[in-house]
Amino acid sequence: MPFPLPDGLPVGRFTTRGPAHTWVSDELPDDLEELWPRLLSEHEATGLLPVLSRADAIGEPLDPALVDAVRLEEALAADFAEYRRRRLPFWTDPTPVPVPEDVEPWPHDPGPPFERWPGLAPAMPVTPTGPTLWEAASGAPARIADTDFGVFECRLVLVPARRGSDALALLGRHSEAPLPLLCALLRSWEERFGAHLVAVYGGWLHVSVARPPRTIADANLLALEHVLSTADNIVDDPPTPFPEYAADLVGRDIWSFWWD
Repeated sequence: MPFPLPDGLPVGRFTTRGPAHTWVSDELPDDLEELWPRLLSEHEATGLLPVLSRADAIGEPLDPALVDAVRLEEALAADFAEYRRRRLPFWTDPTPVPVPEDVEPWPHDPGPPFERWPGLAPAMPVTPTGPTLWEAASGAPARIADTDFGVFECRLVLVPARRGSDALALLGRHSEAPLPLLCALLRSWEERFGAHLVAVYGGWLHVSVARPPRTIADANLLALEHVLSTADNIVDDPPTPFPEYAADLVGRDIWSFWWD
Protein backbone atom coordinates (compact mmCIF):
# COMPACT_ATOMS: atom_id res chain seq x y z
CA MET A 1 0.00 0.00 0.00
CA PRO A 2 1.69 3.24 -1.15
CA PHE A 3 -0.04 5.27 1.59
CA PRO A 4 -2.54 4.54 4.38
CA LEU A 5 -6.15 5.20 3.48
CA PRO A 6 -8.75 7.01 5.60
CA ASP A 7 -11.61 4.99 7.02
CA GLY A 8 -15.01 4.83 5.38
CA LEU A 9 -13.98 4.83 1.73
CA PRO A 10 -15.92 2.98 -0.96
CA VAL A 11 -14.35 0.16 -2.95
CA GLY A 12 -11.39 1.36 -4.99
CA ARG A 13 -7.83 0.66 -6.06
CA PHE A 14 -4.36 2.15 -6.20
CA THR A 15 -2.95 3.29 -9.52
CA THR A 16 0.67 3.99 -10.38
CA ARG A 17 2.12 6.27 -13.05
CA GLY A 18 5.87 6.42 -12.82
CA PRO A 19 6.78 7.28 -9.23
CA ALA A 20 3.31 8.74 -8.56
CA HIS A 21 0.54 6.87 -6.74
CA THR A 22 -3.14 7.72 -6.41
CA TRP A 23 -6.19 5.91 -5.10
CA VAL A 24 -9.32 5.80 -7.28
CA SER A 25 -12.81 4.66 -6.27
CA ASP A 26 -14.61 2.16 -8.50
CA GLU A 27 -17.73 4.34 -8.57
CA LEU A 28 -18.73 7.85 -7.57
CA PRO A 29 -19.49 7.47 -3.83
CA ASP A 30 -23.18 7.65 -2.91
CA ASP A 31 -22.27 9.52 0.27
CA LEU A 32 -20.00 12.06 -1.45
CA GLU A 33 -21.74 15.04 0.17
CA GLU A 34 -20.70 13.75 3.61
CA LEU A 35 -17.43 12.07 2.61
CA TRP A 36 -15.97 14.99 0.66
CA PRO A 37 -15.89 17.60 3.49
CA ARG A 38 -14.56 14.96 5.90
CA LEU A 39 -11.67 14.12 3.58
CA LEU A 40 -10.89 17.82 3.18
CA SER A 41 -10.87 18.32 6.95
CA GLU A 42 -8.53 15.34 7.39
CA HIS A 43 -6.03 16.53 4.77
CA GLU A 44 -3.55 17.90 7.31
CA ALA A 45 -3.46 14.51 9.03
CA THR A 46 -3.55 12.26 5.95
CA GLY A 47 -1.75 14.36 3.35
CA LEU A 48 -4.37 13.25 0.82
CA LEU A 49 -6.45 15.61 -1.32
CA PRO A 50 -9.78 14.42 -2.74
CA VAL A 51 -10.33 15.26 -6.42
CA LEU A 52 -13.15 14.27 -8.75
CA SER A 53 -11.77 12.90 -12.00
CA ARG A 54 -12.14 10.35 -14.79
CA ALA A 55 -9.62 7.87 -16.08
CA ASP A 56 -9.38 9.73 -19.39
CA ALA A 57 -8.40 12.92 -17.53
CA ILE A 58 -5.35 11.36 -15.87
CA GLY A 59 -2.03 11.18 -17.68
CA GLU A 60 1.65 11.08 -16.87
CA PRO A 61 2.67 13.18 -13.84
CA LEU A 62 4.14 16.56 -14.62
CA ASP A 63 7.64 17.23 -13.29
CA PRO A 64 7.18 19.87 -10.52
CA ALA A 65 10.35 21.55 -11.77
CA LEU A 66 8.46 22.56 -14.92
CA VAL A 67 5.90 24.41 -12.79
CA ASP A 68 8.62 26.01 -10.66
CA ALA A 69 10.31 27.22 -13.85
CA VAL A 70 7.27 29.25 -14.96
CA ARG A 71 7.83 32.97 -14.37
CA LEU A 72 4.14 33.71 -14.23
CA GLU A 73 4.12 37.49 -14.72
CA GLU A 74 6.67 37.30 -17.55
CA ALA A 75 4.79 34.47 -19.26
CA LEU A 76 1.42 36.20 -19.01
CA ALA A 77 2.82 39.53 -20.19
CA ALA A 78 4.24 37.89 -23.30
CA ASP A 79 1.05 35.89 -23.87
CA PHE A 80 -1.10 39.01 -23.54
CA ALA A 81 0.99 40.91 -26.07
CA GLU A 82 0.50 38.10 -28.61
CA TYR A 83 -3.17 37.64 -27.72
CA ARG A 84 -3.85 41.37 -28.14
CA ARG A 85 -2.01 41.45 -31.46
CA ARG A 86 -4.22 38.67 -32.81
CA ARG A 87 -7.53 39.90 -31.40
CA LEU A 88 -7.25 43.67 -31.71
CA PRO A 89 -8.78 43.78 -35.22
CA PHE A 90 -11.91 42.07 -33.87
CA TRP A 91 -12.11 44.28 -30.76
CA THR A 92 -11.88 47.50 -32.77
CA ASP A 93 -14.35 46.46 -35.50
CA PRO A 94 -17.98 46.50 -34.24
CA THR A 95 -19.26 44.92 -37.46
CA PRO A 96 -21.29 41.82 -36.43
CA VAL A 97 -19.79 38.48 -37.33
CA PRO A 98 -21.92 36.86 -40.08
CA VAL A 99 -24.20 34.12 -38.73
CA PRO A 100 -27.05 32.06 -40.25
CA GLU A 101 -30.44 33.78 -40.41
CA ASP A 102 -31.89 31.72 -37.57
CA VAL A 103 -28.96 32.44 -35.21
CA GLU A 104 -28.85 35.43 -32.89
CA PRO A 105 -25.95 37.74 -33.84
CA TRP A 106 -22.96 37.49 -31.55
CA PRO A 107 -22.46 40.46 -29.25
CA HIS A 108 -19.48 42.67 -30.01
CA ASP A 109 -16.53 42.04 -27.71
CA PRO A 110 -14.44 45.18 -27.04
CA GLY A 111 -11.80 43.03 -25.34
CA PRO A 112 -9.90 43.74 -22.12
CA PRO A 113 -9.53 47.43 -21.19
CA PHE A 114 -5.72 47.23 -21.25
CA GLU A 115 -3.15 48.17 -23.89
CA ARG A 116 -0.29 46.56 -21.94
CA TRP A 117 -0.07 43.74 -19.43
CA PRO A 118 -1.54 45.34 -16.27
CA GLY A 119 -0.10 42.90 -13.75
CA LEU A 120 -1.75 40.21 -11.67
CA ALA A 121 -5.03 40.83 -9.87
CA PRO A 122 -4.43 41.75 -6.23
CA ALA A 123 -4.84 39.16 -3.51
CA MET A 124 -8.14 39.23 -1.67
CA PRO A 125 -7.69 39.59 2.10
CA VAL A 126 -8.54 36.85 4.56
CA THR A 127 -11.34 38.04 6.87
CA PRO A 128 -12.60 36.58 10.16
CA THR A 129 -16.11 36.15 8.73
CA GLY A 130 -15.16 34.77 5.32
CA PRO A 131 -15.07 31.06 4.48
CA THR A 132 -11.81 29.16 4.72
CA LEU A 133 -10.43 27.39 1.66
CA TRP A 134 -11.81 24.06 2.93
CA GLU A 135 -15.21 25.52 3.81
CA ALA A 136 -15.55 27.00 0.33
CA ALA A 137 -14.59 23.68 -1.23
CA SER A 138 -16.87 21.51 0.91
CA GLY A 139 -20.10 22.05 -0.99
CA ALA A 140 -18.54 22.57 -4.42
CA PRO A 141 -19.12 19.09 -5.93
CA ALA A 142 -22.89 19.27 -5.46
CA ARG A 143 -23.06 22.80 -6.86
CA ILE A 144 -20.94 21.91 -9.90
CA ALA A 145 -23.14 18.87 -10.55
CA ASP A 146 -26.19 21.16 -10.76
CA THR A 147 -24.84 22.61 -14.01
CA ASP A 148 -22.44 19.96 -15.33
CA PHE A 149 -23.68 16.38 -15.34
CA GLY A 150 -20.17 15.20 -16.21
CA VAL A 151 -19.52 15.09 -12.47
CA PHE A 152 -21.63 11.93 -12.25
CA GLU A 153 -19.17 10.12 -14.55
CA CYS A 154 -16.28 10.90 -12.21
CA ARG A 155 -14.59 8.84 -9.53
CA LEU A 156 -13.18 9.96 -6.22
CA VAL A 157 -9.40 10.22 -6.46
CA LEU A 158 -7.12 10.62 -3.44
CA VAL A 159 -3.90 12.39 -4.34
CA PRO A 160 -0.91 12.67 -1.98
CA ALA A 161 -0.41 16.40 -2.42
CA ARG A 162 -0.05 19.49 -0.28
CA ARG A 163 -2.38 21.61 -2.41
CA GLY A 164 -4.56 21.44 -5.48
CA SER A 165 -2.00 22.76 -7.94
CA ASP A 166 0.36 19.98 -6.88
CA ALA A 167 -2.46 17.45 -7.28
CA LEU A 168 -3.15 18.71 -10.80
CA ALA A 169 0.52 18.28 -11.72
CA LEU A 170 0.58 14.77 -10.26
CA LEU A 171 -2.59 13.77 -12.15
CA GLY A 172 -0.95 14.96 -15.36
CA ARG A 173 -4.26 15.88 -16.87
CA HIS A 174 -4.87 15.38 -20.61
CA SER A 175 -6.19 18.42 -22.47
CA GLU A 176 -5.10 21.15 -24.80
CA ALA A 177 -4.14 23.27 -21.79
CA PRO A 178 -0.49 24.23 -21.27
CA LEU A 179 -0.19 22.25 -18.05
CA PRO A 180 2.88 23.95 -16.49
CA LEU A 181 1.29 27.39 -16.98
CA LEU A 182 -2.08 26.15 -15.70
CA CYS A 183 -0.52 24.67 -12.55
CA ALA A 184 1.41 27.90 -11.97
CA LEU A 185 -1.79 29.92 -12.38
CA LEU A 186 -3.68 27.66 -10.00
CA ARG A 187 -0.86 27.89 -7.46
CA SER A 188 -1.06 31.69 -7.62
CA TRP A 189 -4.87 31.68 -7.39
CA GLU A 190 -4.63 29.47 -4.30
CA GLU A 191 -2.49 32.10 -2.62
CA ARG A 192 -4.42 35.17 -3.79
CA PHE A 193 -8.02 33.93 -3.82
CA GLY A 194 -8.20 30.72 -1.78
CA ALA A 195 -8.86 28.72 -4.96
CA HIS A 196 -8.93 24.93 -4.71
CA LEU A 197 -9.02 22.18 -7.33
CA VAL A 198 -12.31 20.26 -7.10
CA ALA A 199 -12.79 18.37 -10.35
CA VAL A 200 -10.92 17.65 -13.58
CA TYR A 201 -12.40 15.45 -16.30
CA GLY A 202 -12.69 15.42 -20.06
CA GLY A 203 -11.80 18.96 -21.02
CA TRP A 204 -13.20 20.48 -17.82
CA LEU A 205 -11.51 21.88 -14.74
CA HIS A 206 -13.48 23.30 -11.79
CA VAL A 207 -12.12 25.14 -8.78
CA SER A 208 -13.81 26.51 -5.67
CA VAL A 209 -12.90 30.00 -4.50
CA ALA A 210 -12.93 31.24 -0.91
CA ARG A 211 -12.08 34.90 -1.66
CA PRO A 212 -13.33 35.99 -5.10
CA PRO A 213 -12.76 39.56 -6.34
CA ARG A 214 -15.06 42.22 -4.95
CA THR A 215 -14.76 45.02 -7.48
CA ILE A 216 -15.01 45.37 -11.24
CA ALA A 217 -11.45 46.70 -11.40
CA ASP A 218 -10.06 43.59 -9.69
CA ALA A 219 -12.36 41.32 -11.72
CA ASN A 220 -11.06 42.83 -14.98
CA LEU A 221 -7.51 41.90 -13.99
CA LEU A 222 -8.55 38.39 -12.96
CA ALA A 223 -10.64 37.89 -16.13
CA LEU A 224 -7.53 38.58 -18.19
CA GLU A 225 -5.69 35.83 -16.30
CA HIS A 226 -8.60 33.50 -17.07
CA VAL A 227 -8.38 34.41 -20.76
CA LEU A 228 -4.64 33.73 -20.80
CA SER A 229 -5.19 30.27 -19.31
CA THR A 230 -6.12 29.46 -22.95
CA ALA A 231 -9.43 27.87 -21.89
CA ASP A 232 -11.92 27.82 -24.77
CA ASN A 233 -14.98 28.77 -22.72
CA ILE A 234 -13.56 32.11 -21.50
CA VAL A 235 -15.31 34.77 -23.65
CA ASP A 236 -15.19 32.50 -26.73
CA ASP A 237 -17.60 29.59 -26.11
CA PRO A 238 -20.30 30.79 -25.96
CA PRO A 239 -19.29 34.22 -27.28
CA THR A 240 -19.21 36.51 -24.24
CA PRO A 241 -17.94 40.11 -24.26
CA PHE A 242 -14.96 40.50 -21.96
CA PRO A 243 -16.67 43.15 -19.76
CA GLU A 244 -19.61 40.81 -19.21
CA TYR A 245 -17.38 37.88 -18.28
CA ALA A 246 -15.33 40.04 -15.91
CA ALA A 247 -18.40 41.48 -14.18
CA ASP A 248 -19.68 37.97 -13.51
CA LEU A 249 -16.47 37.15 -11.61
CA VAL A 250 -17.34 39.58 -8.82
CA GLY A 251 -18.26 37.34 -5.89
CA ARG A 252 -18.25 34.17 -8.02
CA ASP A 253 -16.98 31.31 -5.83
CA ILE A 254 -16.68 28.57 -8.47
CA TRP A 255 -14.57 29.02 -11.59
CA SER A 256 -14.91 26.62 -14.50
CA PHE A 257 -12.58 26.15 -17.46
CA TRP A 258 -12.97 24.05 -20.59
CA TRP A 259 -10.52 23.06 -23.33
CA ASP A 260 -11.48 21.40 -26.59
